[in-house]
Amino acid sequence: MSTKVVSIANSSNRLDRLPISRVHRMVLLALGFVYFFDYSDLNTFSYAAPALIKSWNISVRTIALITSMSFLGMFIGSSLGGRLADKIGRKKAMTYMVVWFSLFSLLNAFAWDPISLGVFRFLTGMGVAAVTVIAGTYITEFFPAATRGKYQALCVMVGLIGIPITSWVSRLLVPAGPEGWRLVFVWGGLGILSLFLIRKIEESPRWYETRGEFDKAEAILQKIEASVTREKGVLPSPAVSQEKKIVQAASFMDLFKGQYSKRTMLLIGVWILQTFGFYGFGSWAPTLLVKNGMDIEKTLTVATLFTLGAPLGAFVGSLISDRFERKWTITVTSVFVAIAGLLYGLTFNPVFIVIFGFLLNLIERVFSSNLYAYTSELYPTELRASGTGLTYGIGRLSNTVGPMLISFIFTGYGYFSVFIFIAVCWLSVAITVSIFGPYTKKRGLEDLNIEDATIISSIEVDLKAR
Repeated sequence: MSTKVVSIANSSNRLDRLPISRVHRMVLLALGFVYFFDYSDLNTFSYAAPALIKSWNISVRTIALITSMSFLGMFIGSSLGGRLADKIGRKKAMTYMVVWFSLFSLLNAFAWDPISLGVFRFLTGMGVAAVTVIAGTYITEFFPAATRGKYQALCVMVGLIGIPITSWVSRLLVPAGPEGWRLVFVWGGLGILSLFLIRKIEESPRWYETRGEFDKAEAILQKIEASVTREKGVLPSPAVSQEKKIVQAASFMDLFKGQYSKRTMLLIGVWILQTFGFYGFGSWAPTLLVKNGMDIEKTLTVATLFTLGAPLGAFVGSLISDRFERKWTITVTSVFVAIAGLLYGLTFNPVFIVIFGFLLNLIERVFSSNLYAYTSELYPTELRASGTGLTYGIGRLSNTVGPMLISFIFTGYGYFSVFIFIAVCWLSVAITVSIFGPYTKKRGLEDLNIEDATIISSIEVDLKAR
């Protein structure tokens, strides 16, 4: 293995000392818009499902199978999308995946039977999950260490506004006629418009630097610094990077070596439990209410009111994300989600159903906005998208059996048993993270990942600080 002395761009320290400016707000706007339709599309099927049961005369089990196909696509999409972003860059990979999920979302509207819809949901899920992983990776790398949790949560908040809006769109479109559900998927296809904003953001200079493309990283950093200087005035000098060894490239198997092996297993467990706990509720709440006698229009109204808690929760998450240690925020919110889920399952009073459903959505989004940031923080730049994609993706893969498991519990043990299962999942998240989760509060990404940097099988480079 050869080494050489090079002059580096010092991306980490130069980005971490920047004040928040128009450059950062443009990233927030662009990725918030991406998340808007990403989250919208993730929820379109749950709003269309009750109408599909009547329109196509299909069973709850068939709905579960179609939902499972979507989550299988999310596993493959997040895993491949994360690896793609590590190979070709965050911005380019995001562009490709936005086109992908927008196109296949539109094709959902033209499905002619459950099989074709399942195929289109699978392909849509691939793009949706890939975009989630890539956007989260970009935010972690671009925003300063002291505020990256806050802006990850704010970006998610902008995206989450798409869920209640999509709920209201669905409430208007689905009852419009026997084929009204098709128009909900057309709405999801409008995510293609986010390309006009993505083109205005820069590639991650951290990504260029880990590939040894220091001139490209330097050019982007100078452009960003010039823009921030014009707005904010003279910038403070960045901290000087110490001489150290870094990697130029990384193998996918490095996710299972040294400290990254422990982190990967931790995150896989958390994402699996979170997926069972939240999507067990979110994907099934409308259908379960219909099965218990509530009409479709009232069900969609109730589901819409639930989702109003989601953007508020992400906003609350942005306020506390960098104030408290992230592992404890994740632990405490997991316990409160479990409580809200149990209270929801105990009542059939429409007012209390709305209150507890709203609270569950609110607290879960405080949780998930922190989990997205936490996941990205636990990997080095050269593995960040791959690690995030794999762990997030396995969580989504678990939901290929999740809907069928929920269906089995509901039909075999009753309505309330579903919510006992959901609560157990969330309590398990709290226990796992509290015991095994690393501390990350306001630590630089390189500091979090320096301990086992030498395990990565690749070219090593001695750094001379710029």
